[in-house]
Parts: sequence; structure tokens; C-alpha cells
Amino acid sequence: MQDILPKTDLRAAVLGKRAAMPPEARAEAGRSIRDALLSLPEMEMAGTVAAYVSVGTEPDTRGLLFALWKRGTYVILPRLLPDGDLDWASYEGPDSLVPGPRGCLEPSEPPRGVGAVASADVVLAPALAADRTGLRLGRGGGSYDRALARVGPAILTVALLYDGEIVPALRAEPHDRRVRAAVTPSDGLVRLG
Repeated sequence: MQDILPKTDLRAAVLGKRAAMPPEARAEAGRSIRDALLSLPEMEMAGTVAAYVSVGTEPDTRGLLFALWKRGTYVILPRLLPDGDLDWASYEGPDSLVPGPRGCLEPSEPPRGVGAVASADVVLAPALAADRTGLRLGRGGGSYDRALARVGPAILTVALLYDGEIVPALRAEPHDRRVRAAVTPSDGLVRLG
């Protein structure tokens, strides 16, 4: 059986690889992920999509958010609460984003509550890696594990990753919540679980 890296070591390795990627490669990856997601039947039919504004070296989501909004999809984005949980508010275009905690941009619209994510037809989650069972490696704060716990079992939950970030196995913690799929620039949507 293959050794599974501790989460802190894997986080550091993935963040190092992401930081070494040229900005043009990250931008192209973001466009590929956007196009793959926009062509999914689940996304085309979704009335509400819970997404997020990418930060740092994460796969870019700004083009995706704008495209969803322009085609009439109701998009909700997280607002980080002091306890680390996520509230949600409407995305009303790029001008509706304001600086939030930890260098994140968040919507300026009124909050809809932590349970608003349960009304989404598709939920997009940031991740540093995911394994074939759907375990997702986040930044370690547990915010998205709490949000994903509120999402029903039939809802498509997707981690946005770069190529090579779907790994054989991750260490599972009791609070971890699985995603049902990941999307990468080269492979598009990969069903997990």
C-alpha cells in the first residue's frame, strides 16, 4: 500500500507547484476549467450555482463567474464568518465584489445565511487536491467541509484542480466531506467516489 503524505506536507507540495506555474499557464488552465464546467449538462440546467472567487494561485474562477452570471444563472458566493463558517450572498457581476477576510473577495449583497448553499444545484469547492474517493484537501480551516455537510447527496459537488492534483489517496479526518467530482484542465470533469 502506498504511503499517504500528511496533509500539511501535501499542502506545501501542491502550493509550491502552483507557485512555480507561470501566470500564463494558470490563466490557460482557468479558461479550460471554465469551458469544461460551462458545457456540463448539470451546469447548463442549474438554476443556482454556489461558487467562489479564486485567490492567489488557485485555478481562476472570475471568467466562470461572469459567464454564469451573464447567461442568467443565479450565483452565490461565500462570505467568511468570524468562526470560519461560510455565509452566502448573491454575485451581481464583478463590480459587486468587495475585499473580505484573508485577502478574499466576497459579494457585497446582503447575506443569505449559512444554509443558502443547500439550495444550490451545483456546488464548486476550492481544493488543493482530491482523491479517487472524493476526499478533498483544502487549506485546513474546515470552512468548505461545513458547507458541503449542508448539501444534499444528489447535488453535484466539484473540486477545481490543476492537472496532477487528483491523487491516489488522502488521509481522511472525521470532519472531511467528499466531493462527487473534480474538474481539471486536461481531463474536464472526473467523477469521484
